[in-house]
Amino acid sequence: MDAQASNTDIYIVDGRRTPQLKARGRPGPFHAADLAHAAARGLLLELGLDADALDEVILGCVGPGPDEANIARVVGLRLGCDERTPAWTVQRNCASGMQAIDSAAASIRCGRSQVVLAGGTEAMSHHPVLLNELMVAWLADWSRARGLVRRGRLLARLGPRHLKPVIGLLHGLTDPVVGLSMGQTAEALATRFDIDREAMDRYALRSHQRLAAAVEAGWLDGELVPLYDARGTLYRHDEGLRADTSLEKLAALRPVFDRYGGRVTAGNSAQVTDGAAVVLLASGEAVRRLGLPVLGRLLDSQWAGLAPEYMGLGPVYAMAPLLRRNRLDSPQIDHWEINEAFAAQILGCLAAWRDPAFCREELGLEQPLSPIDEERLNPDGGGISMGHPVGASGARIVLHLLRGLRRTGGRYGVASLCIGGGQGGAMLLEHCEEVIS
Repeated sequence: MDAQASNTDIYIVDGRRTPQLKARGRPGPFHAADLAHAAARGLLLELGLDADALDEVILGCVGPGPDEANIARVVGLRLGCDERTPAWTVQRNCASGMQAIDSAAASIRCGRSQVVLAGGTEAMSHHPVLLNELMVAWLADWSRARGLVRRGRLLARLGPRHLKPVIGLLHGLTDPVVGLSMGQTAEALATRFDIDREAMDRYALRSHQRLAAAVEAGWLDGELVPLYDARGTLYRHDEGLRADTSLEKLAALRPVFDRYGGRVTAGNSAQVTDGAAVVLLASGEAVRRLGLPVLGRLLDSQWAGLAPEYMGLGPVYAMAPLLRRNRLDSPQIDHWEINEAFAAQILGCLAAWRDPAFCREELGLEQPLSPIDEERLNPDGGGISMGHPVGASGARIVLHLLRGLRRTGGRYGVASLCIGGGQGGAMLLEHCEEVIS
């Protein structure tokens, strides 16, 4: 890699996302590939850009369906990309969409691509319900059995334990190393930082109130593409918003992950949803050649690891070195998007960020970081009010952050997520709309 290629500016041209649709216990009207295709098609149509202009397609997805192997390739071909256009899929749990953007930036920096479609998609309502291993073994024996006697014996062995399903979503949201669900890791943070139930519910209420205000003001309209299902039903808005919720309603909900002393409820947790978000990344040369608009620049990114049982603190471990490397402090950041997996997780990150002992022992900082201005943090709501389609959220917060900076005239923004398994990801973005010459 030559020095000129490695220093290439990475521009984010624009992006689009679908409405986030609540998972209601049955498979939703759209598969993950449908959602990503709709978002990407809307973006290309808005830009007046043909799919042949894409050098690569990179998508994040945690649980693609059985007919969506390498879902980025499926979406690329459905968009009309040339068969020679490479496409690949990445998986970093909740940050898969952000990982796709980071991978696209790396492709541009090294000179391999000039224009890359990147983002994420997830149809959580379609996450699989599987046969357990006992039933799979029984079916294997059945396929090999010959004769009525042998098959009769196998039928006699078949019982209720064979029919117990494996719920893919529940297993996917449980850490296989420490054996804790993501909600239990949020309970661990609530205990570690002494976050009470009322504080968590107040944060959840604020998320809904902020999203309601943003919807009323029309601030999300420009990033959304409408969806039509096979019956012609139109979906135009995120379905998770509960504009009429209150502290009293939230307080009435029972804890989900620790029923006898817990504080994490369905009301102060992210909602399970289906959705997709994509952005178009391009080099300066491609922006000039294709006459593309510019929404902002991707300046830097950071990935971090931490103890899986405290995975919710991942944003702190990723954002601190990101700011330090770029010689920035919290007051210089005009917009923060930290994905709302749980209210306890957001509040735990804010507490760790300003705790001297944590910053010294965990982050290697002599002084705690300046507090994050909560008026600049998730100003239009987040995963609690909107939903968290795990493969898509990383791309959604990058897109919304840049559009928010454009609306407010801010310069710098940080987008970050916690990641199941004990990781964190963060990106530093800069709003710019100057003509690239």
